[in-house]
Amino acid sequence: MIEQNFIKIYEKSFKENWDLPAMTDYNSKEVFTYGDMAHQIARMHLLFKHCQIRRGDKIAVIGRNTPRWAMAFFASITYGAIVVPILQDFNPNDVHHIINHSDSVLLFAGGLVWEHIEMEKLNQIRGVISLENFTCLDQRDGEDIMQYMSDMDKHFAKAYPKGFTRDDIEYAELENDKVVLINYTSGTTGFSKGVMLTGNNLAGNTVFGINSKLHYKGSKCLSFLPLAHAYGCAFDLLTPLAVGTHITLLGKIPSPKILLKAMEEVKPNLIICVPLILEKVYRKQILPILNKRTMRFALSIPLLDSRIYDQVRKKLIDAFGGRFEQVIVGGAPLNAEVEAFLHKIKFPVTVGYGMTECAPLISYTHWKEFIPRSSGRVLPGIMEVKIDSSDPQLIPGEICVRGENVMKGYYKNEEATAAVIDAEGWLHTGDMGTMGEDGTIYIKGRYKTMILGPSGQNIYPEEIEAKLNNMPFVMESLVIEKDGKLVALVYPDFEAIDTYGLSTDELPAAMEEVRRNLNKEVAPYESIAHIQIYQSEFEKTPKRSIKRYLYTNFAPIPQKEDE
Repeated sequence: MIEQNFIKIYEKSFKENWDLPAMTDYNSKEVFTYGDMAHQIARMHLLFKHCQIRRGDKIAVIGRNTPRWAMAFFASITYGAIVVPILQDFNPNDVHHIINHSDSVLLFAGGLVWEHIEMEKLNQIRGVISLENFTCLDQRDGEDIMQYMSDMDKHFAKAYPKGFTRDDIEYAELENDKVVLINYTSGTTGFSKGVMLTGNNLAGNTVFGINSKLHYKGSKCLSFLPLAHAYGCAFDLLTPLAVGTHITLLGKIPSPKILLKAMEEVKPNLIICVPLILEKVYRKQILPILNKRTMRFALSIPLLDSRIYDQVRKKLIDAFGGRFEQVIVGGAPLNAEVEAFLHKIKFPVTVGYGMTECAPLISYTHWKEFIPRSSGRVLPGIMEVKIDSSDPQLIPGEICVRGENVMKGYYKNEEATAAVIDAEGWLHTGDMGTMGEDGTIYIKGRYKTMILGPSGQNIYPEEIEAKLNNMPFVMESLVIEKDGKLVALVYPDFEAIDTYGLSTDELPAAMEEVRRNLNKEVAPYESIAHIQIYQSEFEKTPKRSIKRYLYTNFAPIPQKEDE
């Protein structure tokens, strides 16, 4: 059990950092201090008490990342309720199901999301509160939430006749073994599962972040990952607010252009991102420079290449604000070519590994110790890992984890829980990999996506896709098995195609050239028999992972003779 009490971490932080800026909304420019947050949390606690919310009752929160989203989140957990953060990218049917399945009794919702939610489909919700201004949007017949909230100033003045001060902050007495959050994964089939995370799970991540000095008092953080997802929640919200960091909320994952502009303004001390962000910056900002004829010539001269790489590194660091210590990539593997280039120019980037069921962190290494193509070292003293293989260092096997960060289970789903957590407490991740003597993890791919080659070889489509995505005219790809052969579905980079003046008729020939070049880079048993052009972007989960299950039975569409 983690020694520090999860809830009391924030009771202490809001008191100690009372006057410091806590959160800024990048779009509205609203700024809230830690004292402001504590004040709003206290108002919500009065509402919860009026509604007779009990320990263990569920409160759902859905909307874009805003300071009030964070206040609703913290008001729930510091009162003793269980918060249910929901990704706003879920479709309305999934949102209705999650709210009902979680047994939520109150809902905080953003205006745009609320337009698509039907109150009559929410079985147990007693009231809906706006994340724009904390007013009551709707209530169940017989409830008086709307009236109570309209008189909130009067109720607050009565509760705190001398004014609300830092000395009035007193949060729930809740042991770390109690569930404080249910996080619904995006899932791949049917409705997603509710991951029950305890105070201990969240404290394991938060305390590690504090001890690693990922954030610190007075540091700055630019948050653009969904706070409803475990990765963004742990390191763009929980850890920063535990130490006195100033968080600027961008609201959503932006385009590289908007993101770089925001970084230049905020100048964050740490950058938490998914691979897609770095890969887009590399493809759109760096490659065009490196591919110029004069630049390629200069890079071939030994005395010049190091100077040029130094300049590229400085330009990239300045583009990300210039003050950050490192960029931590998580959520998916970083493209090998991008990672190799960043390592070559000594750009401070590292890759961590985790999953929602571990709230999320399993392994991480500071960028100065990071080994390319790895996912960092197992968190010492917090997590332990074993590889289900006869030779864990050389032969990939399923990665199994155990420790402080492992979830309590799936909410109301003992069968699914038993399927992933065995009798000895090992969580079977479904990821395949190896592990070095020092605890460094090397991920090969998902167990469920692994393809068995003609002679029994293990083929990891993700590794082939990483190489294919670096080829000209390829935006994204999926490698699947069809009739005993490997077929690649490719969504083309139409912007690059237009730039080079290729016509639609010339695209198949270009893709055939891509296929030949790819097959020179992979093992014979990994060679691609055919590239099928896919005309639209692949459907993705809210955390931007391709929904593979939609394409496993994809059959190439035969072209008509007159096309």
